[in-house]
Amino acid sequence: MDWGMQNRISQIIKPKTGRTVMLAVDHGYFLGPTTRLEDPKKTIEPLIDYADALMPTRGGLRNCVDAKTSTPIVLRVSGGNSIISEELSREGITTSVEEALRLNVAAMAMSIYVGSKYEHQTLMNLADLCDKAQRYGMPVVAVTAVGKDMVRDARYLSLCCRIAAEMGAMIVKTYHTDGFDKVVEGCPVPLVVAGGKKMETELDVFEVVSSAIQDGAVGVDMGRNIWQNDHPVAMIKAVRAVVHEDYTPKEALDLYKAQEKEDGNN
Repeated sequence: MDWGMQNRISQIIKPKTGRTVMLAVDHGYFLGPTTRLEDPKKTIEPLIDYADALMPTRGGLRNCVDAKTSTPIVLRVSGGNSIISEELSREGITTSVEEALRLNVAAMAMSIYVGSKYEHQTLMNLADLCDKAQRYGMPVVAVTAVGKDMVRDARYLSLCCRIAAEMGAMIVKTYHTDGFDKVVEGCPVPLVVAGGKKMETELDVFEVVSSAIQDGAVGVDMGRNIWQNDHPVAMIKAVRAVVHEDYTPKEALDLYKAQEKEDGNN
């Protein structure tokens, strides 16, 4: 692997632990001003120093992220759909590798929709992006998006993740599920686990994160389960403790509550 590619990946997956906590803030590209991400800059500012990497769009990066940050950027580069679209899988590449280089990002991220109407289009988008990005030592993160009629079982996710790696993705973002260790075994590149929709309790989140790490994921890429929480800083600190320090879900919940109390006294 080229030095530049290795260096960029090491910015995201921290060499000290071999793990990462990514913060996803790219939801506006298809959801618009979703709850508690109406003002992305206000959402990002208190959290960015606790994230190992931030995932925005190029518009979000330019307009809402302080250019003096040392947090590496994983740039969302696919889109072209919206929440009201009849077919969420109909995405294209929205940002060039040259643009990503101008923005000094650590990686580029795009979605694939295996089993959807536009499966072929999204997979060819991934292959083409990996080909172009490889020339510049730029890692591509494949996001195994799940459409309306798709399930999140180990068999399906194993298929998605393996195809993404075969196409050239250097990191794959996917979902945790029963039998996730089999998904990890079948994928030759690191896997990070998505948070998905907001879960009912903080403990639910910590249990998913802990299980994902135990099953072989290198980390998480969470958004709504952090910044839609009433105490987002406490939440990201607790998630970090699970990922980087092997806190149990109960220990993480205790940490969250302690930080929550501290926030309430400020």
